[in-house]
Amino acid sequence: EYYRDSAANYEKMKRVLSGLKNFAEGFSKDTYSNYILMGATGLGKTHLSTSVAKTVIENGYDVKYVTALNMIGDFENKRFSNASDAETINKISRYYYAELLIIDDFGTELSNQFTVSCLYDVINMRINNRRSTIINTNLNHGEIEAKYGERIASRLLGEYLPVVFSGTDIRKQKLMK
Repeated sequence: EYYRDSAANYEKMKRVLSGLKNFAEGFSKDTYSNYILMGATGLGKTHLSTSVAKTVIENGYDVKYVTALNMIGDFENKRFSNASDAETINKISRYYYAELLIIDDFGTELSNQFTVSCLYDVINMRINNRRSTIINTNLNHGEIEAKYGERIASRLLGEYLPVVFSGTDIRKQKLMK
């Protein structure tokens, strides 16, 4: 009901829902698909990706769901505190090897050489190891390249299926009711 502002939007978002539902329900250890969910704030990217995570977990697979900010925080903790405890090492390794990694709020973290390096490493390693990843972002293609550079942008835009969300902020719609 929140996408009924236009027939085209409604049909588009219906296809988005159907595609990601099929991905989640059909997920297996051999699945290799990457998605980048793009669009303005409040359009349902996080809601849909948490639903995907729930379904994949219920089917017995390992899912790591994290905000970009928290993921970078884990890498900073490991690097700057020289953390070598098993919990920290396990956290970091799951970014590389979880059967499905979902990074929410990509683009909200501070961008510097260290964060870009960490993100590149995770993205590249997951591509090389054929591990599925979903990234949620409010950034568009140009903003991704400007913020992260050509190496990350090329991988995201070449290896991930872009899923563009459109419509009116659902949170604002709920407030108006």
